[in-house]
Amino acid sequence: MQILGLQELEVVLLFWAGVSFLLVPVERCHMTDLINTEKDLVVSLKDYIKAEESKLEQIKKWAEKLDQLTDTATKDPEGFLGHPVNAFKLMKRLNTEWGELESLVLKDMSDGFISNMTIQRQFFPNDEDQTGAAKALLRLQDTYNLDTDTLSRGNLPGVKHKSFLTAEDCFELGKIAYTEADYYHTELWMEQALKQLECRLARSLTCMCVYPEHQRANGNMKYFEYIMAKEKEANKSSTDSEEQQEKETEVKKKDYLPERRKYEMLCRGEGLKMTPRRQKRLFCRYYDGNRNPRYILGPVKQEDEWDKPRIVRFLDIISDEEIETVKELAKPRLSRATVHDPETGKLTTAHYRVSKSAWLSGYESPVVSRINTRIQDLTGLDVSTAEELQVANYGVGGQYEPHFDFARKDEPDAFKELGTGNRIATWLFYMSDVSAGGATVFPEVGASVWPRKGTAVFWYNLFPSGEGDYSTRHAACPVLVGNKWVSNKWLHERGQEFRRPCTLSELE
Repeated sequence: MQILGLQELEVVLLFWAGVSFLLVPVERCHMTDLINTEKDLVVSLKDYIKAEESKLEQIKKWAEKLDQLTDTATKDPEGFLGHPVNAFKLMKRLNTEWGELESLVLKDMSDGFISNMTIQRQFFPNDEDQTGAAKALLRLQDTYNLDTDTLSRGNLPGVKHKSFLTAEDCFELGKIAYTEADYYHTELWMEQALKQLECRLARSLTCMCVYPEHQRANGNMKYFEYIMAKEKEANKSSTDSEEQQEKETEVKKKDYLPERRKYEMLCRGEGLKMTPRRQKRLFCRYYDGNRNPRYILGPVKQEDEWDKPRIVRFLDIISDEEIETVKELAKPRLSRATVHDPETGKLTTAHYRVSKSAWLSGYESPVVSRINTRIQDLTGLDVSTAEELQVANYGVGGQYEPHFDFARKDEPDAFKELGTGNRIATWLFYMSDVSAGGATVFPEVGASVWPRKGTAVFWYNLFPSGEGDYSTRHAACPVLVGNKWVSNKWLHERGQEFRRPCTLSELE
């Protein structure tokens, strides 16, 4: 199957006075830099336009002056040249001034703009980045059950700056899906592109009613009608095959793993609801870290998010100032987030984790050191064997699909290099609010934990026996609208022998 270019699909129906009615067609902190880059280019482009306009204005004045002068001279050449001053000025103009005008015309005013473009081009996204952004949109479409019309109109919850997808944009999404062998989304977005083109046709026909005598428009319309007639004939002969394709597409759409369906439902807030009996077991409290001296007089607010596995949330646990410090420390180091490869035990990138992350040590900042101490005081676990504080930024479409934080029995080398045992617990700070999406969900049990700036959630990945708690399998839902900043601390087994003693039962 061959995908034609959009220009090959579109017929321009109307030209009004020579002007066509044809429409012209992530992580987040780095995307912000790209906005500033584009703004700088726009300023540079406007400067170039001003320079070109100034140049053209000079040429225009020259042309007007010489037009009037040559009109007078050509009416009576002999009389005009009979004046010695006119003869001298003619020689001067042709010998000197026309040469100066030629230099002006040949002068390239684009040097400044081209130079700036060359400098900024190193920061431009590449084809891989564009494909990643397109796949993020498709991911959001699936996870949040969004149709192509809703996405193309920009009708998303919590948006401040509404944005639309043109027919060209829709076509580009379909083309990228096609190159990725994602024929389900290819069909959806190609249909949306065609739908928007047909809307243009309707507007163009309205303009035809205003000026029906326009020859080019009439000719284009006849050609378009001819193409449409051929298309209808082709559609009639391929009805059966299309019905079969629709069935196959529908099967593919529904061909999800049960966990995937649960994950997407939880991301949409459609998860299982706790029974009233279970909800009665969830409490809010002031927590002093088991009589920790730092919190006896100033306990922190804690609330239960889930009972099994037990997930607790700490409120107002990190200040705005601390958040900004952590973000500023992390920004220069942000790179594509990695996961532990179970075969090699080393860190590697993965398609199911789409975010950027950085690692911060307590030695490099008193703020990070203070945060580490706070985690130790409130969990009662030793952080000296924990991993460094990981800071992650999820832009629109950023996600981390269902996974375990701990290593399973078939992954004995997962944390071998650290030499600190398995990940016993996870502490997760939410450092931003998210306009829509971005929940942390636990598909095994149906729990959804939504981002709230300044809070943190905590859970144990291992039972006291050291066995993994498989109900802690969790995921970071795609960010639909907004920007999600989190930081997490993975605490390990070593050093916890007396802080969280083992039990004889595997599930205790």
